[in-house]
Amino acid sequence: AQIEAELERHWERLLQGLSYYKSPRSHSIDISALDEKQSVQILQCYLQEDYRGTRDTLKTVFQDERQSQALLLKVRSLYFGVICIFFLFFLLFFFFYMNHLKLCGLCAEYANCVGKLEKDLVSHYLQQFEDLISAEAPTWETHGNMMTDRQVSRWFAQCLREQALLLEVLFLYYAYFEMPCPELIRFTRLFKDLGFGLRQTNRHLVDKSMDPLVDRIGYFCSLILVEGMDIDFLHKCALEDRTNEHQFSSSPEICKEMDQMLMSFGDISHHGPVLLGWVLLRHTLSPDESSSTVTRLGHTTLQLNVFQYLTQSLQALGSSGNNCTASTARMCIYGLLSFVITSFEEHTLGSQEHLINAVCEVLAAPSLPELFWESKPSMGLGMIVQSTVDVFPHKTRPLLQLLTALLSDKPTAKKVYMFLDKMCSFTEVYKHKPNDVISRDDETLWRRQAPKLLYPLGSGQTNLRMPVGVLGQVCVSDEGFVVRWEYSFSCWSLFTCELEMLLHVVSTADVLVHCERVKPILDLVHKVVSTDWSVSDCLLPLTSRIYMLLQRLTSVINPPMDLITSCVNCLTVLAARQPGKVWSSLHHTGFLPFTSSPLTNMAEAGNYGNLLVLIEQPRGDYSVTVAFLRLVTTLVKGQLGSTQSRGLVPCVLLVLKEMLPTYHKWRYNTYGVRERIGCLILELVHAILNLSPEGEVQVSAPSLQALCIYSLTNTEAGQAVINIMTVGVDTIDMVLAAHSGGSEGPGQVLIQTVKLAFSVTNNVLRLKPPSDCMSPLEQALTQHGGHGNNLIAVLAKYIYHKHDPALPRLAIQLLKRLASVAPMSVYACLGSDAAAIRDAFLTRLQSRTEDMRIKVMILEFLTVAVETQPGLIELFLNLEVKDTGDGSKEFSLGEWSCLAVVLELLDCRQQGQYWCPPLLQRSALAFLHALWTDRRDSALSVLRTREKFWENLTTPLFGTLPSTSDTTEPCVLESCAFVMKIIGLEVYYVQSSLEQSLKSALQRLSSGRRYEYWSECVCSLVCGVCEDDGLRSLSEIQMLISAWRTLLILSTSHVCKLNLHTPRPSVLNHLLLLVPQSLPCLNLGSMMTTLLLILLKQWKRQLSADPGSFLKNLVGLTSQLTGVIWLTLFTCVGGDISQLPQLLLSVCETIQDEALALIESTRHMNQRGEVPDDSMETDTPRNIQTDQRDGVCVLALHLCKELCLVDEDGEQWLLVVRKLPVLPSILSALEQSLRFRQNLYFTEATLHLLLTLARTPQGAAAVAGAGVLQSICLPLLSVYEGPANGTSQAFSRRAQDAPCWPGVYRLCMCLMESLLKTLRYSFINEALDFIGVHQERILHCLNAVRTVQSLACLDEADHTVGFLLQLSAFSKEWQFHLPQLLRDIQVNLCFLCQACTYLLHSKKMLQHYLQAKNGEALTPGPAPQLHQRAAQSASKTPSLAVDREEVESKAVQTVQCSLLKILSKTLNALQHFTPDCCQILLDQCMDLAEYKNLFVLSFSPALDSDSAPSFGTLLASINVALSMLGEVEKKKEVASVISSEETQSLKSLLMFTMENCVCVLISQAMRCLKDSTVLPRDKQRLKQELSSELSTLLSSLLRFFRRGSPSSPASILLPSPQTKPLPPGSKVLPEGQEPLVQLVQAFLRHVQR
Repeated sequence: AQIEAELERHWERLLQGLSYYKSPRSHSIDISALDEKQSVQILQCYLQEDYRGTRDTLKTVFQDERQSQALLLKVRSLYFGVICIFFLFFLLFFFFYMNHLKLCGLCAEYANCVGKLEKDLVSHYLQQFEDLISAEAPTWETHGNMMTDRQVSRWFAQCLREQALLLEVLFLYYAYFEMPCPELIRFTRLFKDLGFGLRQTNRHLVDKSMDPLVDRIGYFCSLILVEGMDIDFLHKCALEDRTNEHQFSSSPEICKEMDQMLMSFGDISHHGPVLLGWVLLRHTLSPDESSSTVTRLGHTTLQLNVFQYLTQSLQALGSSGNNCTASTARMCIYGLLSFVITSFEEHTLGSQEHLINAVCEVLAAPSLPELFWESKPSMGLGMIVQSTVDVFPHKTRPLLQLLTALLSDKPTAKKVYMFLDKMCSFTEVYKHKPNDVISRDDETLWRRQAPKLLYPLGSGQTNLRMPVGVLGQVCVSDEGFVVRWEYSFSCWSLFTCELEMLLHVVSTADVLVHCERVKPILDLVHKVVSTDWSVSDCLLPLTSRIYMLLQRLTSVINPPMDLITSCVNCLTVLAARQPGKVWSSLHHTGFLPFTSSPLTNMAEAGNYGNLLVLIEQPRGDYSVTVAFLRLVTTLVKGQLGSTQSRGLVPCVLLVLKEMLPTYHKWRYNTYGVRERIGCLILELVHAILNLSPEGEVQVSAPSLQALCIYSLTNTEAGQAVINIMTVGVDTIDMVLAAHSGGSEGPGQVLIQTVKLAFSVTNNVLRLKPPSDCMSPLEQALTQHGGHGNNLIAVLAKYIYHKHDPALPRLAIQLLKRLASVAPMSVYACLGSDAAAIRDAFLTRLQSRTEDMRIKVMILEFLTVAVETQPGLIELFLNLEVKDTGDGSKEFSLGEWSCLAVVLELLDCRQQGQYWCPPLLQRSALAFLHALWTDRRDSALSVLRTREKFWENLTTPLFGTLPSTSDTTEPCVLESCAFVMKIIGLEVYYVQSSLEQSLKSALQRLSSGRRYEYWSECVCSLVCGVCEDDGLRSLSEIQMLISAWRTLLILSTSHVCKLNLHTPRPSVLNHLLLLVPQSLPCLNLGSMMTTLLLILLKQWKRQLSADPGSFLKNLVGLTSQLTGVIWLTLFTCVGGDISQLPQLLLSVCETIQDEALALIESTRHMNQRGEVPDDSMETDTPRNIQTDQRDGVCVLALHLCKELCLVDEDGEQWLLVVRKLPVLPSILSALEQSLRFRQNLYFTEATLHLLLTLARTPQGAAAVAGAGVLQSICLPLLSVYEGPANGTSQAFSRRAQDAPCWPGVYRLCMCLMESLLKTLRYSFINEALDFIGVHQERILHCLNAVRTVQSLACLDEADHTVGFLLQLSAFSKEWQFHLPQLLRDIQVNLCFLCQACTYLLHSKKMLQHYLQAKNGEALTPGPAPQLHQRAAQSASKTPSLAVDREEVESKAVQTVQCSLLKILSKTLNALQHFTPDCCQILLDQCMDLAEYKNLFVLSFSPALDSDSAPSFGTLLASINVALSMLGEVEKKKEVASVISSEETQSLKSLLMFTMENCVCVLISQAMRCLKDSTVLPRDKQRLKQELSSELSTLLSSLLRFFRRGSPSSPASILLPSPQTKPLPPGSKVLPEGQEPLVQLVQAFLRHVQR
């Protein structure tokens, strides 16, 4: 209906044609010669469509005379262009109506319009044509001083162009409507007077550039007259013997008048078709009366070379102009030639070559070959085909040229194949009669007496054999005896023989003759295979020889370039379907570039490279280069394997290095070839950049993509691409104006080349690897030039291009990429043209007839600019500022603001219209979302207050969402997501009250139950995604779900604003059902689960009505969900312990399944790492398990640990272990992970679970019974690197909490300690096995404390000493099994005691060590500083600037605490290796040989590593602890950073250290005093020194105890069998009654006796 209304309104405009434009009413001088009103309309059209400035610049133009004159000339050019576009529209409208719409029955809307035009169209247009040919040329007197010679020439060129267009319309009209006989006379007389365009009134103005227009006028003059003769109907009447029905049969006077006029024809080539058509008409209608006329006109026709003219005219019409006109002209000439060949003998028509060329050009119309095959072979063009068959294969070219032209689709391809497969005659030429034939007396018939091989090839090769008795008709000619044998054969076999023959003679003088015979064969093969691929298998004998032929031909001295081109073209067609096969055969020929060695980067140019340099470039003809580029592009698009793709690297390297940077400098003979080569090069690069990612990582050679990216970013190839992009819109418009029409013209090729350059550059910037420095390509793209001449300005000005909408769209896409990745200001690059370009962008954006994809790309560019281009976005926002009375600023939309266009697109009244599709609305919403995200407050303040803004914005939320199975565009989902995000941002950022319109919209969402609707929609979308992994709208669905999730999370903190009260239970129920369904998609499962956690925490009250059923539903889903999720869920909803057994069982089942899967995955991965890269192994698990921190298995292990902590007595765990073999599965996976040093997170989680189980006797027994030692002991050796060549291993300086393999070792040590502590004698053998295996690491760890003070090292030492402490209780068993190791451990413990005392003695020295060690270069990977914990704790303080000295002091204190723990445990362990104090003091008969002397008899406080541990070391330890205790009491340093609880703990630790040290000191002293081997002098010295030192210690202790001494933590933290301190909080003992004091006093009494 809309089309019909438009045609009804404008049909008179179509009828008026040129007369629509009126002459001026006044006699004022005007260059445009138009009516004033129409002149204003043209000016308005120019200002809207083509003017490249702003309103301000337009005022300047009008004020300047020179600029205003230039403006008038541009308006005049637009006027000329509008006229041409009008005629082009009319031609397309009329042609498609007559050929397509009418045939399809879709002409109802057009029939009335055509009916109105049919009556007066010819008279109007013919009158306008006569006016044009008689128009006087304008002069400066009549049209002003602007009418210069150049403008007069342009006027005349436009006059010729309009003449040609009018004739084109008339020709198209008469091709479908009959021309009356008088009209033919009128047209003939008119065209004769015009000289078929050559006798123009203003012919003195014709220059060389106007020759194509003059020729075009002549072509249409000839075609109109031929159509007026109605040759097709005449031919039909002649065949049916009813010529009297033709209109000219009853008009003898008109025929005579035509005869008289045409007798004067013959001096112009345009007369040829007219004369030929009239000869046919007169010969058919009155052969006797007009024989002399026909003869005379026939000779004149042949003298004019009519068939050459027809070929030339059809080529010209096909290369420039409309396809509809060219195809109609071919139909016209097809009928003419068919009738000519039927009516006249072929030998009377002149050269057969010219006739065949004309026929082939006619058959270029796609519908004509099918029409030929449906006609009789003995009529029309079938007769010329038969005549070429009669001389085949003596002359191969004529027949093959015709058959190639007769190929247009698959049916015709099969007919051509069958036609050649069944040839019935074989024509040969003999200069002399052969001896193996007999003949008649008249020599008209020969008979073969012996069989004959038709080709002199070797035996065993493909050949044709003519048998005995074959008859041949003989005809004598100038060449000799022409014999046409009656021999049936397949031409395809003959063609194979021809190729084989050429291979034999390729190095002889006959090669050129055979090349002439083979080239049409290859051209036919190319056309057949490209039209119907199914025939290719039958042509395999032919196509398989092309490779050898190509190799031979490219190696000769003077290679036939046209034949080589045909060979490459054939291979290109084959490569489109079989790229691998073509490549495997082609790369052995030496034609393509190659590398001489796989280790070198230098490429050999191959035979093609030699042809390019030695032949094509000097000649300026590049047919082989064009074919080569198409072949390589086809191979690239064929997605070859990795090995074959690497073989194409030399080809691509040649193109990028030698061709792309220099092709524009080559010599060219033909216009347009240079642009074609540039386009093909960029097509190749574009194909490479769009390849799918290759599966395997290539190490030896770069991939094709990597090669292209590197070459374009770092070599001259990139600059060549930039040069193509900088062609500019003006140059493209000039080329289009000079070469109008045609889909393959120079203008179209140039546009395609520039588009490819845009796409290539965009892809390079997208795919190139990240780098810290800018590449040469990026520098060239972003460099600033003066006066807007830089690349950015050139790209932006492509918005003015109107011919191809893809060109400005790709330019804007590249601008978008540059705006987001390049460090530059687009606004600054545009310079003074910024405002004009802005206006052009917005003009196209708001146009309702503009290409939708351009408008979408403009909005996407602005969306990116919001974040990255502040100046540019302010230009497009164009906000006007007004100062209000209170000092604030008020913003409003300017006249050229993009917001006005965006708001119009969002208007609910526009939605659903053709100019506002869903994709465009989605882009507008994305732009608004970018404004909200970037917090453009000035723009937001304007938008918020716009009338109906929030109503229009929220309209998508009130619509019905299409199901995922519908074909609706996924952008609808994105639109809804953007609306939700904008609402969320507005609610979150606006602290005050929301706009009333937004409140109303949110209230409507709540009252209209839209929250429930969207909750249901999200459920259905998630289910659809999880059921169909290949869903095309997956990203859009995820975006919508994420936006809905954000809105729900915001509703927990902004309840009043979002009005989400009533729908809470419904939303929660939907989510509860949604969580298990979303598990197949990991991202959606994570999003839904975390959302449920957040909502449960905030909406807990909604479950108060029925919490039991909710818990029951949760537990019912544990078979599908695992991880810390469920623990958090139970925490949120207040789950009770009654659900623990079922939950624990479900979690353990998951752990078992995941552990088994992890075992298989680890095994496979390690096996795959051992096999070669080219292995064909296919035994790959379907679901490869990966070790992740938040993986299901790891989270399940952590959850199981937490559940075991809840299960204090371990009863529930034992029940699970009895049902499931979960422990063996975990330990097997742990053993494999340790052995292969993989699955770090799983290993740590497993050890934490085992540690939790080991705290209870039942759990420890289960762990030990499951074989934990076998799973840990030996595989743990793979975790750390042992000593090599006598050098000690350097400990890692990682933080002790960071996930690492040394942390795994520490956990294993802690597990052994816990198991031994819990199981005691039951685990002693396993503990001894463990320490025996890892003794080197343990000894190394004890020695490393002195040199490495990192927290990780100290933590390992702490766990090691703790394990040794537990094992020291079984010293007798240890002595029996590992005596030497026991002695080594004792010695190292003593040295460890010395090292800890040394480090604790001097705080400044320790601080210096820490600074020195932390300043060293660390090992690769995350290595936090030593004082990380202290720094983290300091960062929690309100102060942001923490003093460095304070941080270092905290780090020192942290290390001191660790050293104190190690020292106390070490001394506690040493007590088990020395006699009990009480026993040795009281028992006089004690066996001293059972204990060794641990400390030497020396009292010097030497603490360096060279001195052996002595009694002085123990005394120093006591003094250090006493000194630190004094510092704590004084609260000078520690109290300021440590809480009171930490202070009390530190004091207890110091007391415990002193107790253990005193016990060891007294025990060792008593052993020396009772040892008979010790000299009395040494014993006396020992008594004196100890009496003095211990007396001092005793007085100090009494002083501390009087102040309120802390109790020792021996009975709580660190077991000490000798001392039993009071529990905390008990009453302090009377002075002198403390156990430590009593012990020292007892020892002093014993010593002083």
